[in-house]
Amino acid sequence: MPRKALSASNAVTVGPYSHAVIAGEFVYLSGQTPVDPRTGKLVEGDIAAQTEQCFANLFAVLAAGGLSSDDVVKVNVFLTDIGLFAAMNAVYAKKFSQPYPARTTIGVAGLPLGAKIEIDLVARAKS
Repeated sequence: MPRKALSASNAVTVGPYSHAVIAGEFVYLSGQTPVDPRTGKLVEGDIAAQTEQCFANLFAVLAAGGLSSDDVVKVNVFLTDIGLFAAMNAVYAKKFSQPYPARTTIGVAGLPLGAKIEIDLVARAKS
């Protein structure tokens, strides 16, 4: 069975991958870095600004599939500096309501385009 991909015109890919793939009852969203889809460049600013842009990109992909943050069940956050956790978490806390999705946060050596953060999601598909 071929993959069923989901794309959003207002999100960016920087490689050969889909914004999201629907598999059964779940939608797996590829990681989004804080690239502004209007310019194709990383947003300027601190980790809060970069986190906001990651979520803007991810939520655009969710919306393209008729989904919202309420459908998210798992989040993976990758930070190049784990010392940025508290500032990232302050933005993150405003993006979801209780009960919050499961989450993993990982410190990494580097990310594409020099980003400080990348976030991916798993959401429950609409029946």
